[in-house]
Amino acid sequence: MTAYEDELPAVADYNPDFSFEDQHEGIVCGIDEAGRGPLAGPVVAAAVVLRRTEIPSDILAQINDSKALTAEIRAFLYSKIFEFAHVSVAESSVEEIDRINILQASLLAMKKAHAKLRRQMEQPPIVALVDGNQKPKLGRIKIQTIVQGDARSFSIAAASIIAKHHRDQIMRRFAKKFPHYGWATNAGYGTPEHLKAIEIHGITPLHRRSFAPVSKQLVKENSAND
Repeated sequence: MTAYEDELPAVADYNPDFSFEDQHEGIVCGIDEAGRGPLAGPVVAAAVVLRRTEIPSDILAQINDSKALTAEIRAFLYSKIFEFAHVSVAESSVEEIDRINILQASLLAMKKAHAKLRRQMEQPPIVALVDGNQKPKLGRIKIQTIVQGDARSFSIAAASIIAKHHRDQIMRRFAKKFPHYGWATNAGYGTPEHLKAIEIHGITPLHRRSFAPVSKQLVKENSAND
């Protein structure tokens, strides 16, 4: 487990299953996001429809809240979910986060991911299971929000794995361009290493200016230039 994962909330004592999916008739997708808390980088959302008759039981048994999994297991399941599910991934940029706030940017990323999923499926989902208690604007589709849904629903758990692994890969690529901030391991979260680097090296175009540690650094830099 990396340093930034130690700072995340403890995973609830649940085991995901298909009980929420089975409450509905027709195709059900799970939607989740990753990256609401970091100081840098986009927020990423994924929408997933698991092909339940195809996915092997041993693979399904490993699907869980992404925070409960190691990076290695997430990477393995990421490829397997793509193999046995319909998957879409979308982002809200740092600029969108700063313009409309992180909650609305997260919901926007979910909306984008759902729209992409609908376009790629011949028969799109009629129900969306969404992690948390906020509903993104998905049109006429039925939405069921589930608090800690990534630990309770296989579909949402799969979406959480896709979103988190995808975002971690993005931050690893960004780390090559901005090597001082430790993004390859902290994924943009406000670890001591990251906060110290902000003080020494300043902020980058990938930092969220609406987040307090970044905005405080901006004030310092502007004061020093006056």
